[in-house]
Amino acid sequence: MRNKIKGISASRGIAIASPYLLKSPDLSFEKREIDDEEKELKRFHGAINQSKVDLSSIQKKVSVEEAKIFDAHLLLLEDPELISAIETKIKDEKSNAEAALDEVMTTYIDMFEALDDEYLKERAADIKDIMKRIMAHLLNKWLPDLSLIKDEVIIVAKDLTPSETAQLDIRYVKGFVTDIGGKTSHSAIMARTMGIPAVVGTSLASEHIGENDLVIIDGEQGEVYINPDSETVKSYEKRRDEDKQHKETLKQYIDLPTELKDGHTVKLNANIGSPSDVKQALENGAEGIGLYRTEFLYMESHQAPTEEEQFEAYKTVLEQMGDRPVTVRTLDIGGDKELSYLQLPKEENPFLGLRAIRYTLKEKELFATQLRALLRASVYGTLKIMFPMISTIEEFIMAKNMLLAEKQKLVVEGISVSDNIDVGIMVETPSVIMLMEQFAQIADFFSIGTNDLTQYTFACDRMNENVSYLYQSHNPAIFTMIAKVAQAAKKYGKKVSVCGELASDDVAQAVLVGLGVEELSMNAPSILGSRFSLINHVKEDLEILALEVTKMKTQEELMKQVNKFLTQITV
Repeated sequence: MRNKIKGISASRGIAIASPYLLKSPDLSFEKREIDDEEKELKRFHGAINQSKVDLSSIQKKVSVEEAKIFDAHLLLLEDPELISAIETKIKDEKSNAEAALDEVMTTYIDMFEALDDEYLKERAADIKDIMKRIMAHLLNKWLPDLSLIKDEVIIVAKDLTPSETAQLDIRYVKGFVTDIGGKTSHSAIMARTMGIPAVVGTSLASEHIGENDLVIIDGEQGEVYINPDSETVKSYEKRRDEDKQHKETLKQYIDLPTELKDGHTVKLNANIGSPSDVKQALENGAEGIGLYRTEFLYMESHQAPTEEEQFEAYKTVLEQMGDRPVTVRTLDIGGDKELSYLQLPKEENPFLGLRAIRYTLKEKELFATQLRALLRASVYGTLKIMFPMISTIEEFIMAKNMLLAEKQKLVVEGISVSDNIDVGIMVETPSVIMLMEQFAQIADFFSIGTNDLTQYTFACDRMNENVSYLYQSHNPAIFTMIAKVAQAAKKYGKKVSVCGELASDDVAQAVLVGLGVEELSMNAPSILGSRFSLINHVKEDLEILALEVTKMKTQEELMKQVNKFLTQITV
């Protein structure tokens, strides 16, 4: 038997406990032609109703925050488009319910898994989860209830669904290990959110670990130990206690500014996708919302959200954040994000096609509805609005003029609107960087979306494994472009933020602050660790480092130099 298994580090930390082996039921089935479609439809709807009962029951056992996951699942179970598609297969193709469910759901899953936005990609996990639950009822199989666990354990599973993860009580579940998954899989994201160690993508952990074994998870190294010797256990017990102390230490930074040794401050903001994310942002010391992805509002239903629905969502976030600024990105749809009810055109290369601001400027009624909702909500807090995927000066002027026109209409209607709304842009295209002097004179602020900027700079699709090697987020070219943005913004007194994956990256943070980036926006769980790291720096040292790396030739050379610098700081 293997004593150590290597996987992917999904969530840092150390866990030592007995395993809880999560066995999923066999949900295999045979596709067959049915004789009685009414009977089959009754079976299907029975499974839907039983699934609703399941979810309502689980909701009562978990926390308020975790219960919200099941709201999305219940919405899916009532989605008329989804239900109708499955019913049609049963009626028109004489397909049994299992096969109809599998074919329709798989189409949806494939669509979401193809998305480039990691936040929205999580929807695929929700659909898989619902499909598994309905299928289990159709096949009369039992799904385990993890909320019943009352002993300290480490979950070992092939994979964990969102509903299974939401049932985990961290008083008892000390961590988990899965055979499949990566850093951005739903279970990995949930582990980081819950603050428990996790190693994913181990391939065969569930086959190697027995119920009487002792398991150690090293979330830092992505390693799992099975029945380790006493010295290894003692070593990891010591590290676990040190980690626990470090987490307690980080809590003291929740309400403190991110102040470097020389007094220079950097604002650390949170990225969110819905009002329910605000609580976690505040609990982790967010100084504002640096990116509110509004497309999630559009993906929660089978039709576009109304002005009133959007107004309530934006108002809720602004009220909860108080005097802390909230930066809302207008609808960023198209490219990798499709919505059936918007009927986006089929394009050979959607990433270079009708997406984000290009789409909303074309669909003016849809855009105006969102702008009106934002303007109405603006009086409830400090609102900043930014437009995604801007490529030209004309696009920004057109979008801003639409915003001003909707504001004037609201004023005429006697509806209050704030006069202090900053309007900025996402910096995602090389053309904006080449025109930064001009943009800096008319935009109020800039937020650099490093994910798309990297993709467009190197002309590569990062989801295409044939060219993914070109997706180099730490290449000197990217930092040189960011330097140009920061320099032009500083000249005209405008703020620059980074809201892509680089914002929470230890290596990148040091360089970004050295280049003059004043705000970093990231997933909430990364904020306190980032604050703790940054306060050990001196701005002048970071500026020298940044100047050095922008002169380098390769990503490898840059990473080596910055890691050397960070090691010296740590020592």
